[in-house]
Amino acid sequence: MCAYLNRRGQVIRVGVGTPRQTQIPPLELPRYGAERLSGIRCIATHLKPEPPNETALTAMALQRLDALVMLNITGSGFQRRGGGATGYVKDAYLAHLTPQDARTLITTPASFQENKSNPYASWSISPAMSLDMLAQQDLIELVEGLEAEFQREFVAQEVDLEHDRVLIVGVMTENMTPQQFQDTLEELGRLVDTAGGEVLQMMRQKRSRIHPQTVVGEGKVQEIAVSAQTLGANLVVFDRDLSPAQVRNLESQIGVRVVDRTEVILDIFAQRAQSRAGKLQVELAQLEYMLPRLTGRGQAMSRLGGGIGTRGPGETKLETERRAIGRRIARLQQEVNQLQAHRERLRQRRQHQEVPSVAIVGYTNAGKSTLLNTLTNAEVYTADQLFATLDPTTRRLVVPHAETGEPQEILVTDTVGFIHELPASLMDAFRATLEEVTESEALLHLVDLSHPAWLSHIRSVREILAQMPVTPGPALVVFNKIDEVDSETLILAQEEFPLAVFISASQRLGLETLRLRLGQLAQYAVSYG
Repeated sequence: MCAYLNRRGQVIRVGVGTPRQTQIPPLELPRYGAERLSGIRCIATHLKPEPPNETALTAMALQRLDALVMLNITGSGFQRRGGGATGYVKDAYLAHLTPQDARTLITTPASFQENKSNPYASWSISPAMSLDMLAQQDLIELVEGLEAEFQREFVAQEVDLEHDRVLIVGVMTENMTPQQFQDTLEELGRLVDTAGGEVLQMMRQKRSRIHPQTVVGEGKVQEIAVSAQTLGANLVVFDRDLSPAQVRNLESQIGVRVVDRTEVILDIFAQRAQSRAGKLQVELAQLEYMLPRLTGRGQAMSRLGGGIGTRGPGETKLETERRAIGRRIARLQQEVNQLQAHRERLRQRRQHQEVPSVAIVGYTNAGKSTLLNTLTNAEVYTADQLFATLDPTTRRLVVPHAETGEPQEILVTDTVGFIHELPASLMDAFRATLEEVTESEALLHLVDLSHPAWLSHIRSVREILAQMPVTPGPALVVFNKIDEVDSETLILAQEEFPLAVFISASQRLGLETLRLRLGQLAQYAVSYG
């Protein structure tokens, strides 16, 4: 049996079972930060003469209890007459959380044992003590000392309140190699950093299949919750798309906001969109992502219909919001169609002038905008970030004619960067932009050779191009950032792609060769396209 008391000594909850079975759900706990405890202590009975196990201590950490008192009961049984148990309290254990960086500074007896088995939680356990010794413990003084050190640690950790403190969770399934899994996690870390978050820790789990309710197993969910409490994280990001039900289940058990990879990418797009067309497409993608995730029950968000669980007080907030979002999506799609038609007219005008066009495609942060700036002085914004630019930019470039060698003009377009498993909502919303790729006579596929996963990036870009409604034209593979790679990587790339061009856009290396090959590519595309 477990009894939960507040700091006034009032019993606020009683449960039959272990501390894990009777723990208070995160959403029902008092609101507190990483610098405070919950103001609740648990007194639990136990039939074995042993200290609280790790499951009970994890429950204490999840609830951020002031203390966990374990009373060891011995001689349990029932009298034949009069009822009542014959057991008595043999001894007791007192456990509490401990700030990680301040274990020696708080008012904890030196005889307390520190937790060494779980790196994501810090706690101390007293030796067995009698009830008289337990009664002499000044819990209020202990809690005040703990919270003072939690506050000190919290202030030391907190650098910028405007940044999300993020815990990244990755799940490795059977169809992934260890290197692919590591590359995926590192990329997600870059995405979080680009979105303005601070990555505190990356947690991993290997599973044969994804758990349908919580993605990871029950034990890992508890570990994530404890780690979020210990590190003061306010956001958990998963490396895969989550269903609305999975998000709800995870948030109810972890107690902090949970988002998936797609939502991080959408947030970056929302920050990067500058033009009206870019903002239009980002809003459409966000609304299409949000619509199936609207949930609600009860008087404020009940549902219409017939039968148990569907009757409500007329049209409700949930239906109203869904209809409003549906109308907005329809309006945005009309505007995207108009944008599509406008860009189609511009392309037809360029084709009328018989100027060949080449679209620069590639993985995000491959250096597409830097290359366009170097070749044409376009002055497009560049940064060492994922999705630094979203809006396509077209500039004229003079290259030698493939046959005569005379100068000729071609149009070069910088397009939005690709990424592994580009969200479907973005593919649909950015179809007006992506059509710059399909309508160009040829493609310049730019690859960041300095990235460890450059081969994987090439495959991802080709998979996305294969999904285009119109098959793109011929592509020239160009490896960028050769000044940042070793000779072994350079030789491997030359063996795998003997027809590729090797350049450094920032150092202006190999650009004359690139112009010559672009002239040949444009001539080939016009002649045989």
